[in-house]
Amino acid sequence: MHLWQLDIVGGVPLADGRECKLLTGIDDHSRFVVIATVLVTPSAREVAEAFIAAMRCYGVPSEVLTDNGGQFTGRYLKPLPVEVLFEKICRDNGIKQRLTKPRSPTTTGKIERFHKTLRTEFLDHVAPFESITAAQEAVDAWIAAYNHQRPHQALDMAVPASLFRPNGPTRLEPAVPALAQEPQEREPSSLVIGVIEPPRHPGKDGAAVEFEVRVSPAGDVQVRWGRQVVSLHQSMAGRTVTVWADLRSIHVSCDGHVIRTAPSRLRPEDLSYLAMRGARPAGPAPERAALRRANGTAFLEPGQIVEIDRAVTKDGVVSIGGINHLVGFAWAGRRVTLRLDGRLLHAIADNALIGTWPCPIGTDKIGQLRGARTPSTPLPPPPLPAGSLRAQRKVHASGRIMVAGQGIKLGPRRRGKIVTVVIEDTHLRILHGEEEIAVRPRRSTKPITRLHVTGAGAKLNETSSIS
Repeated sequence: MHLWQLDIVGGVPLADGRECKLLTGIDDHSRFVVIATVLVTPSAREVAEAFIAAMRCYGVPSEVLTDNGGQFTGRYLKPLPVEVLFEKICRDNGIKQRLTKPRSPTTTGKIERFHKTLRTEFLDHVAPFESITAAQEAVDAWIAAYNHQRPHQALDMAVPASLFRPNGPTRLEPAVPALAQEPQEREPSSLVIGVIEPPRHPGKDGAAVEFEVRVSPAGDVQVRWGRQVVSLHQSMAGRTVTVWADLRSIHVSCDGHVIRTAPSRLRPEDLSYLAMRGARPAGPAPERAALRRANGTAFLEPGQIVEIDRAVTKDGVVSIGGINHLVGFAWAGRRVTLRLDGRLLHAIADNALIGTWPCPIGTDKIGQLRGARTPSTPLPPPPLPAGSLRAQRKVHASGRIMVAGQGIKLGPRRRGKIVTVVIEDTHLRILHGEEEIAVRPRRSTKPITRLHVTGAGAKLNETSSIS
């Protein structure tokens, strides 16, 4: 349903001596024949009627590819180019029309190859038909067998219907052959050249939709052309991902895992447009909603925590709001989750806290970060690294302790308690028993070679050094 190839072929004989033509259309991906309509005269109006009937049956494709025949384009009409009926239908329904170069039949090679099969297996072996109705019935019967029974070598001997997924009301069901006769039964004046109405249920009133899409060579996902693009890593190029979209969030998943969440810029009419293109009604959101935004800035409540995903460069650095921050060479090439609250920056990988630092950007800039979202899980506890320097302190009556030349306020309710301070490269973790009660960034990263501890109940576990 992304690209249809259309063409006109002759060779349908009638008993009165006339030879009718056939408008054919094939789905580029699945080789499913979507149009096979016998035309009394291959006029622009009859071609448009057959095209509309196919879209009412299967849905609206994203693109169509045709040659430069006068039924499909008025680009080469003399003395001036004009817009023909087929072009207007494509424009009204948001279909991108592609045309071959003049005298380049290989561009529409799939429909031309279908014509060869149609002739050798059907048209070359039929007697003249009594009427156009009889000819259409015979063509419909042969097309039904072609779509649903005949193995196709280009599809590894699968039948086209096994790969075809229509967008219209006949989703996942075979086409009804009688619909192909609909243009013959309508009066010419009944031709509708407006927009083909999309399915009613998905996308209605902003309801979430879900669909699959292939990542572009640049690593981008086109959610809605001209409205929203979601950028992924270039290594995802060519992969098929699932997009969950509503009026607030865009979630991109691959192999069942959400790899990107972005604020939605879609409007209700965009969701209806996606439904017309084949998007299905979506279930619950696979991830927490993105932050609400206005003019590119998220609405943040005081003290609200924001989470973003960033790739670590080969130098062990992540970029946060245009500022490079060193995470560590051990995580080069990995994707980590960064959690910011305006005071601290936490880095998470493999569901474990790998580092905590002072937040490198201000609270006013956190809402402008690309891909910002609210955290879906509590902050995981960090692993206790082997060989970390520890010291015990008794909390002063003022609720403070002193370690490594740095004062830490724990609050009056902690006074008199014995706490353990785990001294690491960039931060201090304070434990009371097995409970972590505070994490503070270190103000100095100078090596610690000696701790002098005094005071009742305080002792030094070991003398060590930190490089």
